[in-house]
Amino acid sequence: MKNIFNGLCLSLLLVAAGSCSKDENKIYSEGGTAPVLAANVSTSIPLSFATQTNEALKLTWTNPDYKFTTGVSSQTVLYQIEIDTTGANFTNPKRQTVSVSGGLERSFLQSELNDYLLNQLQLTADMPHNIEMRVKASLASGALLLTSNVLKFATTPYKIPPKVAPPASNKLYITGGATPASWQCGCPADVAPANQTFTRMSETVYVLNNIPLKGGESYLFLPVYGSWDAKFGFTGNNNENNVDGDTFKAGGGDIKAPASGNYKIEVNFQTGRFTLTKL
Repeated sequence: MKNIFNGLCLSLLLVAAGSCSKDENKIYSEGGTAPVLAANVSTSIPLSFATQTNEALKLTWTNPDYKFTTGVSSQTVLYQIEIDTTGANFTNPKRQTVSVSGGLERSFLQSELNDYLLNQLQLTADMPHNIEMRVKASLASGALLLTSNVLKFATTPYKIPPKVAPPASNKLYITGGATPASWQCGCPADVAPANQTFTRMSETVYVLNNIPLKGGESYLFLPVYGSWDAKFGFTGNNNENNVDGDTFKAGGGDIKAPASGNYKIEVNFQTGRFTLTKL
């Protein structure tokens, strides 16, 4: 009986020791240090079409030095540079994000930064704007996110040719099975319905404030109603676009409509994108 008791005690001690050993072998994160962001320019970023191939600025940041109980992490660190307008606090859905894997610096050409400002943030050219930049670090799994300090700059984007040449007619229409009047016949006698005629907001932006669309059908944009000589459509295959908005080009493919309902449509020739907003 004594031998049985001693055997049980020994077994319990071995299990306890094994449990402690397993706990000691677990790897825990000890965190890291938020990266410190710096730039080779102070408060202003000069941009010019004449010097567009020159460097606009160079960002550098410190290593967050992620540590675990086993020592410094050997995992790849991912960095995301965010560019946004001042005051938006990086909540702007149009903010620009640039990914960097493993490095601790990123240079931007004037043409590259200018493109981000005009076509992503959609800032007005030839006007001064205030922007902010920061870098976010994380491990490859997306864990242990650390965010840097914020740098603020003033800059004036320059005008560049639009991604898609605007209509020479200065007019834009929509036609298709998704529209109230269905497909135009391509006859000179065709008259564009008022609710299928866009308003020209600027040299490159056209807006249709309210149009009922039929879900699952297709449509195209036309510079001249009653003619098939020119059209604007999706950049990819027919009806494979994102129904909420996508890229377009001259001579592009049919555009698939979203679910039936009333929508506001904006066609931006500067960015080469159209967007639909459900009303």
